[in-house]
Amino acid sequence: MLLVDCSNCRTQLQLPPGATAIRCALCHAVTRIATPAIDPRSLPHPPPYNPSSSNYRAPPPPPPRALGPAGGRKKAVICGITYRHSRYELKGCINDAKCMKYLLINRYKFPESDILMLTEEERDPYRIPTKHNIRMAMAWLVAGCRAGDSLVFHYSGHGSQQRDNDGDEADGFDETLCPLDFVTNGMIVDDEINDTIVRPLPRGAKLTAIIDACHSGTMLDIPFLCRMNRSGQYVWEDHRPRNGRWKGTSGGEAISFSGCDDNQTSADTSALSKVTSTGAMTYCFIQAIERGHASTYGSMLNAMRDAIRNTSSNDLGGGVVTSLLTMLLTGGSSTTLKQEPQLSANEPFDVYARPFSL
Repeated sequence: MLLVDCSNCRTQLQLPPGATAIRCALCHAVTRIATPAIDPRSLPHPPPYNPSSSNYRAPPPPPPRALGPAGGRKKAVICGITYRHSRYELKGCINDAKCMKYLLINRYKFPESDILMLTEEERDPYRIPTKHNIRMAMAWLVAGCRAGDSLVFHYSGHGSQQRDNDGDEADGFDETLCPLDFVTNGMIVDDEINDTIVRPLPRGAKLTAIIDACHSGTMLDIPFLCRMNRSGQYVWEDHRPRNGRWKGTSGGEAISFSGCDDNQTSADTSALSKVTSTGAMTYCFIQAIERGHASTYGSMLNAMRDAIRNTSSNDLGGGVVTSLLTMLLTGGSSTTLKQEPQLSANEPFDVYARPFSL
């Protein structure tokens, strides 16, 4: 029996094979069929598969399935702030942003359309690195994030500290990013950074942060810091808050490279490139990759530290330390390059076994 709809009340009716009309038992309307109904079970079976037969015709292929990008989507937010025409002015941060964008596009195949640049050179008012725009950019970065996605957050600019008010910092200080308008609108505190781009990460997604700023060791507020000595030996320090607040992800992976420890400053200098000013940490991060030292997270961190350590104070020339606290307290700048890049993560892992990736 086959099913047809009544032409009047749309009730489904059982039509016997070969019938051309049927009367509805509810409304008594007659529904006519243009051609006799055929029971598919009465049809002959198709011939067996025999490609060599001259009469054989292969069935049409199924329509192609729509597949997403291999390995998931790649998105990045890159922020470089020079604080032009102010007492806090830096020289190399926009250079850092441009170099990072080039690296992501040309080596790691990030689509340019999925890289959001925030610098003072941008003409779009929503891409000027103000506090509001940086907040919106961080929210955009994780919006719709799913398993397989790789996210990058790069920041080059001033970093600072302020008193911790909620008891989740062992040293009593929150770390902060300094937007272009921080003097009037305030800083972005590590608690907010964690809430925005760390905690929402779902299982299978990955965030890599590169923070080239002073006091940036725990800028993402993630639970574990890799404490490494000059010999390359390391232990993971547990920085989970004593007040029980969760600082990890929602199952995803968050890893951060930062320019220095929380109590150190980061340099904005021409000593490393010998050509133009850059952030010392961003320059060493990119050079470690370009020179083949980024096979694992451990080799990456060691290469960055060695490059900075081997830059003597005599090489610094016009280099300045980008510490906002130094500027505020002394009104000047320092010409020493004393910083140790740091690695932190939401969970401990073997830094010499896990391959580095973006």
